[in-house]
Amino acid sequence: MFDAASSPGQNRRPLPPAQPPADGVPSPCTQTGTQQSEQRPTRADRPGKQRDAFFDNAKYLAIVLVAMGHSWEPLKGDSRFLEALYTVVYSFHMPAFIIISGFFSRSFDMRPDRLKRLITGVAVPYVVFETAYPLFKRFVDHSPGQEISLLDPWYLTWFLCALFVWRLTTPIWKLIRRPLPVALGIAMLASVAPSIGDDLDLQRVLQFLPYFVLGLCMKPEHFQLVRRRWVRFAAVPVFAAALAVGWWAVPRMNTAWFYHRDSAQELGGPWWSGPVMVVAMFGCSLLLTACFFAWVPRRKMWFTALGAGTLYGYLLHGFLVKFADYRGWFDQAALHRPLGEILVTVLAAAVVTLLCTGPVRRVFRFAMEPEMNWAFKQDAAELARERRQKEPEREKVSA
Repeated sequence: MFDAASSPGQNRRPLPPAQPPADGVPSPCTQTGTQQSEQRPTRADRPGKQRDAFFDNAKYLAIVLVAMGHSWEPLKGDSRFLEALYTVVYSFHMPAFIIISGFFSRSFDMRPDRLKRLITGVAVPYVVFETAYPLFKRFVDHSPGQEISLLDPWYLTWFLCALFVWRLTTPIWKLIRRPLPVALGIAMLASVAPSIGDDLDLQRVLQFLPYFVLGLCMKPEHFQLVRRRWVRFAAVPVFAAALAVGWWAVPRMNTAWFYHRDSAQELGGPWWSGPVMVVAMFGCSLLLTACFFAWVPRRKMWFTALGAGTLYGYLLHGFLVKFADYRGWFDQAALHRPLGEILVTVLAAAVVTLLCTGPVRRVFRFAMEPEMNWAFKQDAAELARERRQKEPEREKVSA
């Protein structure tokens, strides 16, 4: 049925000479079947997904800046320098955190296991802390009239609400052709729409949206660009100039622009100032965020492991800041002097560092990362993945 030219094995090219195996790669010709089964890696031996020290370092440093900024709020009115420093920090610390959040949301889709993590890791902590903060104020500040409302994010919980909305819309941003200009346009429109109101803090959700979408659009090589030596050197005069501008702007600019929680009309400006400020602040924030990333260490540091617990530090440090505020500790005259401001800054950094550690995370994991298997149906695909992961273990035991 086949002619000689097409007969298998007749016209086959000779195989190339055998090459020695690469370092660390066993040669299949030198192992028996028993040896192969014995050396097959088990689930415990397989390397997990390696964390990038740069991103963990960036998240930790950003959350330290967040805590320091919150500790400066009651003190900054008496110091123009502290007010300027506060303005500069607020122009990039949350944008940096949101960009990283967007970057690590690139793989999000509507797969059941990812939706489950979104609910247990974002929605449930939002409900828990949105309830806990008002209760805390009721008892510590003696404010029995403090309401509990899941529709009006209180203090720090706006970020969880925003992250939930942003991540749910990730498939849309991955689908459209020009996601960043569209997100920027939405933020500009939100800045001139006071009718949006305070429900779910939608002003912040929409005005911070471009930073999240930018993170979705970024690739690892983009972060490499800002980690070059010349960028680190250039970041010094950039931050110095930003501090000088912040000093100049203290009596001339409303700091609330950096919170992105109000429209232009609510801040007392003409309607057209909203879109102008959104674009201007987006550019300034990206410049300072790039300089911040340039200074973030690339290697493992003593605080690198704390980057995995930044959400704990973010949500828990607010109780301590509010406790000090309710008790009037910030009213001490000594804290309104340079040495007092330095002391408060150091304490804020130390406290949020402690809150990111492993023991604290184990204590509060029930609220921050609950399993909640009882609340979800078992996904067939996830069960199949678990069975595949257990197969090498069973093979090793049988061998």
